[in-house]
Amino acid sequence: MDETEFWELVDATREAAEGDPEEQADLLVERLVQLDPEMVLDFARHFEARYNRAYMWDLWGAAWILLDGASDDAFDFFRCWLIGQGREVYEAGVHDPDKLAELLTDFDDEVDGDGEELGYAADEAYEQLTGTVAPDLGIPAAPPEPLGTALDLENQAQLAERFPQLWDRFAD
Repeated sequence: MDETEFWELVDATREAAEGDPEEQADLLVERLVQLDPEMVLDFARHFEARYNRAYMWDLWGAAWILLDGASDDAFDFFRCWLIGQGREVYEAGVHDPDKLAELLTDFDDEVDGDGEELGYAADEAYEQLTGTVAPDLGIPAAPPEPLGTALDLENQAQLAERFPQLWDRFAD
């Protein structure tokens, strides 16, 4: 599975689920079990690489504003959700998290921003196909600390300055 196929699968399941991340995860598992186990592992590698790449202070700051606070776990689930939004939103979020203010037209912090189940879709599909746990993917692990300059996530002035569009649109 190449990168284009990965994103096509993400987009197709998001559209079919009408943006519901839990439904998207279920549909993703359904689609992945139609592939061979190696293709499922390829999908998992693409997902994990993007998940690790999104471990950034700036993206955590954006998640903090969007979700009105984001613990370690909430930020993990946010990164899964961001991947589930497709290539355009993901790449914009990684390159300039403040641009999410323009791209997220209907963000509801009660529903959006939590893609925990998306993070397990490939593992679940692989286990259904093989009856075993997926092997190590052989890709570098996420860094021990988020990339970039650390933010004081509880400093509202710092967040407002760093993410003016997100702050204006989503801060309480």
